[in-house]
Amino acid sequence: MSDDVMDLIPAPRTVEGTGAESPARRGVALDADTTLWAAPGTGTSERWLRATLGAALGLPLPPGGEDTAGAVLLRLDDTLEPEAYRLSVVAERGIEIRGGSAAGVFWGAQTLRQLIGPEAFRRAPLRTDRSYGIPDQVVEDAPRFAWRGLMLDVSRHFMPKDGVLRYLDLMAAHKLNVFHFHLTDDQGWRIEIKRHPKLTEIGSWRERTKFGHRASPLWEEKPHGGYYTQDDIREIVAYAAERHIAVVPEIDIPGHSQAAIAAYPELGNTDVIDTTSLSVWDSWGISVNVLAPTDNTLRFYEEVFEEVLELFPSEFIHVGGDECAKDQWKRSPTAQSRIKDLGLADEDELQSWFIRHFDNWLAARGRRLIGWDEILEGGLAPGAAVSSWRGYRGGITAARAGHDVVMCPEQQVYLDHRQDGGADEPVPIGYVRTLEDVYRFEPVPPELTADQARHVLGTQANVWTEVMEDRARVDYQTFPRLAAFAEVAWSALPVPAERDFAGFERRMSAHYKRLDALGVAYRPPAGPLPWQQRPGVLGRPIDGAPPNV
Repeated sequence: MSDDVMDLIPAPRTVEGTGAESPARRGVALDADTTLWAAPGTGTSERWLRATLGAALGLPLPPGGEDTAGAVLLRLDDTLEPEAYRLSVVAERGIEIRGGSAAGVFWGAQTLRQLIGPEAFRRAPLRTDRSYGIPDQVVEDAPRFAWRGLMLDVSRHFMPKDGVLRYLDLMAAHKLNVFHFHLTDDQGWRIEIKRHPKLTEIGSWRERTKFGHRASPLWEEKPHGGYYTQDDIREIVAYAAERHIAVVPEIDIPGHSQAAIAAYPELGNTDVIDTTSLSVWDSWGISVNVLAPTDNTLRFYEEVFEEVLELFPSEFIHVGGDECAKDQWKRSPTAQSRIKDLGLADEDELQSWFIRHFDNWLAARGRRLIGWDEILEGGLAPGAAVSSWRGYRGGITAARAGHDVVMCPEQQVYLDHRQDGGADEPVPIGYVRTLEDVYRFEPVPPELTADQARHVLGTQANVWTEVMEDRARVDYQTFPRLAAFAEVAWSALPVPAERDFAGFERRMSAHYKRLDALGVAYRPPAGPLPWQQRPGVLGRPIDGAPPNV
């Protein structure tokens, strides 16, 4: 273990009892005699410590007494903020983690894991001498934001269940607590809906896949797909809950729906095109094939959402709402008749009508709608929230109107964007967003007043997988930048220009060893390894600094 415990990521609020002034400080040893005592309400951390930390270190951590010397003690403390914790390591007394809630205790357990060292991130012990010393110290910590999210797109490239569970573990290790699960899109439908089985029988598989950007001439000429059964979803949600992570499902409507229309052609604009000729889309971009604004479509998706609500207990349900092409609606007599009957001005207002229908439908069932910032166009119900992706502007508009906001501007925290301008970067997409760029991302725009800024629930990094064909590619694009993002979301950092990136890089030198132990195929600081490159695959790089919009 490093003597400098300030290699913690994300950075805690305060650490006392460390530093050069006490080079011979005492501490507590975790060994075969260490017991674990857990107060009522701390069971998630108790189970995690035994199952994960205990397995890594080869320690049983048997139940012990509250007053046992050298024990690990877990307690709730209502004087602390809900997700706050106080981790105390005191010689001759032991290790105590106090949390303002069960989640706070769990985040304290994640910090304890980092203090032990990279060995604590493995699945089995490396040595027979199983004693792990932790110096005396007190870590006091709490998150800046309540929403610290990661969005994973499993529609463009399917990630099997075990990979999703692994990403929940990686999120927990970085104190991220919202998993935005992008389950449907033009290129694949990934969740079993029992009343509509063709969504997965037909909609979860495409015949081939574009390799690289949509302008690339390359194809992977084999079927791609997969989906999660409802039991898979229950398992993912339960696994996340044990790690104090909320799972927010996304069912994309009314655009990004070609896979659903391929499965059930009556959902499309049948008076404009032959929807029976459509298949699950095999390329990237924005499909022109969108849902028809009919009562049949509304009822169909109400039935979809009924099953979604049974599977996901989350407060928020994401409905997409972005990039809905209007060409078919402009040519559709059915859509035009609906616009006239509803007294709407145009197709943009028709999309707003579609979203507001499900806004009200979800609200009537005690849930809250959240969608990409296009849903602002036409007005929202008071409880709806916005994912601000096209920049800051949508989030600013939403917060000023009294709507809650999750800041995830693509110019800053879309992790599919390239990490460097070098020719060796695999399938370069978008702007260069380095580790330092992400570290200097600020979720709260200065244009907001203090009252308006309270509507910023937090922030989220988004991982779109069009050019990420497997887990290793997802790892490469996501890490190490997700570590920088996690610190932005958790820690009380100075304004971007004053942030100590050099200090963060120093702490990352220790964190890379943890990622190595976890088997994360991150981008090395010196650039991609030979097997991480994709020579000759066309991307879509954008030069220059991204606009601050």
